[in-house]
Amino acid sequence: MALFSTRPPPPGLISHDWSDAAIARTTYLGDLSPLNAALALPRIPLGALGDDLRREPHAFLRDVLIALPAARRLALECRARGITHVHAHSCGRAALITALANRIWGLSYSLTLHGPLSDYGPGQGFKWRHAAFGTVITHKLERELAKALGPDLPDRMFLQPMGVDPAALTRSTPYTPPDPGAPLRLFSCGRLNVVKGHQDLAQAVALLKQRGIDATLEIAGEDDAGGTGYHAALQAEIDRLGVSDRVTLLGAIDADAVRDKLEQAHLFALASWHEPLGVAYMEAMSMGVPTIGTDAGGVPELITSGRDGLLVPPKRPDLLADTIAALAADPTRCLALSEQGRTRITESFSSARGAQTLVEGIG
Repeated sequence: MALFSTRPPPPGLISHDWSDAAIARTTYLGDLSPLNAALALPRIPLGALGDDLRREPHAFLRDVLIALPAARRLALECRARGITHVHAHSCGRAALITALANRIWGLSYSLTLHGPLSDYGPGQGFKWRHAAFGTVITHKLERELAKALGPDLPDRMFLQPMGVDPAALTRSTPYTPPDPGAPLRLFSCGRLNVVKGHQDLAQAVALLKQRGIDATLEIAGEDDAGGTGYHAALQAEIDRLGVSDRVTLLGAIDADAVRDKLEQAHLFALASWHEPLGVAYMEAMSMGVPTIGTDAGGVPELITSGRDGLLVPPKRPDLLADTIAALAADPTRCLALSEQGRTRITESFSSARGAQTLVEGIG
């Protein structure tokens, strides 16, 4: 399998022990060379492509010109390696590059929608119109996509939930619920962005502190700038809440460290304002950690509140604190959610299912 990307990740986001090897085997397509763009222009079938582009917002033409050099590089690399199909794991710039490589050089492609269509920029009709097939991670997004694009969607569409490897995300020791009144260990994982609701979770810890509940929280993840963006604002909010001794930002940590933190945690919580589905939830549930999430986006397609996890409304740190406190005081319920959460992932959200969907679509 060949890996392509537009650019290397920021240094602050490189945390896994396999990162260097992955970077070394990835071909980076980012290229703003005027010469490369000029070499692409004569190959453009202006009639058919022009008809396509006229159906999109005028501002989309700028994105097309920026993506042209990368599309040419992708097409040439695939031709040299005998690659006949490329899957774009995003509906942003990657999808535009593969769609252009298809319209100009005939490269077959497919794509996956992981979140609201509005998150991925203009020209979605162009990106989807000529795909061999498409996949969507939730029924909710599937309905929204059909409403937005309708006839521009490819004939073959598949539901392809994200997934994790339950064999790798398994405990070395049985889950042990917190002892009532003893210190409570909370863990969260997700990129540092205001929509992930980490500030709401920190506020919930502050509310627990006011109630005399000794809860500590570790948050794994980094902002998109590798630590120079929202990280500072979140730390300032933690300081303002007076919980800097209880809430720790770990930054980007590797998969083994995440697994270790999950095994040590009594509860996992993520307070996203909107979450397309949530791999972090899956990792926690696979590790048998009782999981608290928000009733937002596609999360209810993953967590049935009260059965394999608990859901609260987003932007409600008060209810989040109530839920954490109630669950921490109920060892029997913690054990039940630990077991049912793990079962939910192994039965319905194994990464093997998503991989098989792609194999069947390409085949």
